[in-house]
Order: sequence, then structure tokens, then C-alpha cells
Amino acid sequence: MVALDIDGTLVDLEGRMPDSVEAAVAKVRESGIPIVLATGRGLFGTAPIHEALQLPAGEMVVSNGAVTVRTPPLEIIDEVTFDPAPVIRRVLEARPSALVAVEEVGVGYRLNSYFPDGELQGDMVIESVDELSSRPAARVIIRDPDAPPSEFVELARHLGLHGVSYFIGWSAWMDITPRGVTKASALAKLCRAHGIDRADVLAMGDGHNDVEMLAWAGRGVAMGDAPEAVQSVADAVTGTFAEGGTAAELNRWFG
Repeated sequence: MVALDIDGTLVDLEGRMPDSVEAAVAKVRESGIPIVLATGRGLFGTAPIHEALQLPAGEMVVSNGAVTVRTPPLEIIDEVTFDPAPVIRRVLEARPSALVAVEEVGVGYRLNSYFPDGELQGDMVIESVDELSSRPAARVIIRDPDAPPSEFVELARHLGLHGVSYFIGWSAWMDITPRGVTKASALAKLCRAHGIDRADVLAMGDGHNDVEMLAWAGRGVAMGDAPEAVQSVADAVTGTFAEGGTAAELNRWFG
């Protein structure tokens, strides 16, 4: 199996996929080895990449591992949820200006206020905090466009988020999922279902939410522009995205 992160691995920060990446993934696809997109994106942000790469019917790991879907036709095969109320309450007590989004898998998001244009996909429904907290969720997103990422690191430390997993993004963005749920945990379930040994998994990524996946996979490869904390757990470090590191790693085995 080849497990691929999307942002910073397949596409740049503007969402553009280089021709070299598309060609390299095509070689993997033509080999018959299953390719699984494993991403922090929600379903609606992931499906277009699956289509652009012309991947065959198969699974996608989305929402940082909280949700696994099979497509086409679209089917949710695993969704791990938690009670979002304590987290939402504590975040807004500490940072009243924070934007909060609760993912509705296959639908969109319920929010306390709209996020910047283009950051979320699907239907957007504004709700009160009580409504946002009222039922189990697979993922909660906390966002503050006016804050630096370092403030969110401090916020997470201050909150002491027990009972959940959280990932700080490249901007002031925090993904909160059920405790122990990561890309690695979702991929492990898929491997068991398909009889694939994790030693036979090549995984690539560039973010803090890829750490568990890279450490778990038989060959975990960090992008050259990944943070040091991500590179340190990987088995290898390829070139940066701009240098064509993704294509170089895939072509090494499938070229």
C-alpha cells in the first residue's frame, strides 16, 4: 500500500499539483498497488484529488483518521466520534473569538461563524454553541485567522486537552479528534481488512498530523520541508515539495 498525505505532499499551499507528481502517482496506480489518500482534509476536500489522480475505487482516510470512506460509490465505512461539548466549552472560555466548526461527514460543517473563504467545503450551517455541542462528532476544528500558530500551541498546552487527539496546522488551526485516532490508526484498520502487513506500506507526509503515520509505516518518508519533529520520526527524508521530493520517492520504487 502507498499512503499519501495531500497538502504539502501532493499539492502546494495553493492547491496546485505538479505534473511530475501526477505522473509518478500514475505509475503507482498502473502497478496495481493500492493508493490511499490519508489527509486532514474532510471528505469534500479529498474527493477532487482522488478524481484528479484517476484513482480506482478504494478507500480514503480523511479528517485525520477519524473517518474512512470508500468510493465510488461513496460509502462511509468507519467513523469514530467523541463528545465535543467539553472541548468546545474550554476553547471558547480561553479564546472567545475562536471560530469553531463541527464536521458533518458527507454533508459539510456546523459552525459558530464562517471560516475564511475556501478553507472548508460542503454545506455550512451556523449554530449556537449549545447546538454545536449537542451530539457526537468525528472532528472539531478551531480557527483564529488573526492569531499566529504559536498562540495555538500555547492554547493547546493551556487547555490540557485530555481525552482527545489534536493537531496544530500550518496556520492558527487546530484539529481535534477522538483520543488515539490518527492517520496511522485508520490505515492500520485498512491493512488488517486487506491482509497487508504494515511493513509493506510506504507513507509520505509533511505535517505534524503525519508523525504517527510515518512512524507506523514500513517506510515512512518525510518531505524535505517538513518540520524537524516530523523528519525525526521518518525512515527517510526526500527533497522538498518544490524540489520534486514526492515524485523522486515514488519513482524510486515505481519509476
